[in-house]
Amino acid sequence: MQKTTIDDRDWSALTLGERIRHVELEGYLVIPDLLSPEHIARLKAQAETWETTPRDYSPHQRGKSQIQFEGGAVTDLIAHAPTVDFLRQVFGDEIVFLSYGYDRSEPGTPGISLHTDGQPYGSQIFGYNGSCPFTIRVLYYLDDLTLEVSPFRVIPRSHLCMHADANPYMRYERHPEEVVVPCKAGSAVFLNHRAFHGTWPNRGEHTRSVLAIAYRPAWAGPIDEVENWDEEDLAGLPESVRPFFADPNTRHWDFDVPNKPDNMSSEAPGVNPSRWQRA
Repeated sequence: MQKTTIDDRDWSALTLGERIRHVELEGYLVIPDLLSPEHIARLKAQAETWETTPRDYSPHQRGKSQIQFEGGAVTDLIAHAPTVDFLRQVFGDEIVFLSYGYDRSEPGTPGISLHTDGQPYGSQIFGYNGSCPFTIRVLYYLDDLTLEVSPFRVIPRSHLCMHADANPYMRYERHPEEVVVPCKAGSAVFLNHRAFHGTWPNRGEHTRSVLAIAYRPAWAGPIDEVENWDEEDLAGLPESVRPFFADPNTRHWDFDVPNKPDNMSSEAPGVNPSRWQRA
């Protein structure tokens, strides 16, 4: 029988540098206690009012997409300060919101296949937003993830692999070196979108719900045009959230960049090898 590898370390003990290292190198990171019990209760109360849609593979896996304009605690979560502070350490100051969804795994769900959330040429599921070269999806868990209740699973470092088996359009039922990651309600998994990940089945007695928000650095835009935000929707966003809703086609690039551009910098702290030693 295949041995299960469980990553249940004390995530609170990681330094900032160790957190950056883990999400960059391993492809995932848990930051515990990002949401208080009161915060979770507000988010759950709002989610309970939604009509959800079952996934095509199970009536017990349900969700709702495009929830960024729902208002209240759900919309405010996009600008959650502890999360944004960490993303700025990884991405830099200019962060672009990509997508926001809610998922609920009820008892009996078979689990989510191992997959990536990014495909370099886009896809039917993710559109051209899936072609953005760097994305982090923040998975806020509103219920405890136990080994029985749809825990997160991931193939560490799979986002770094150039082998054909790492083709991001592939999906897998399981993998012998996958890692299962239990965590408490209020924790968040920070996921490199190119890492293969999924969930185990829900064999427990309670539902597991999650709010998933995707962000990217502003330079790393899609390869083709995506639909812009509706101005009326943008006008209703809280002031704290609005800065993340830049044009989704934003990308900083220069096809004609020369070998010796003028005014080159001699410093770039974001790519310091020592970034993994930050306290």
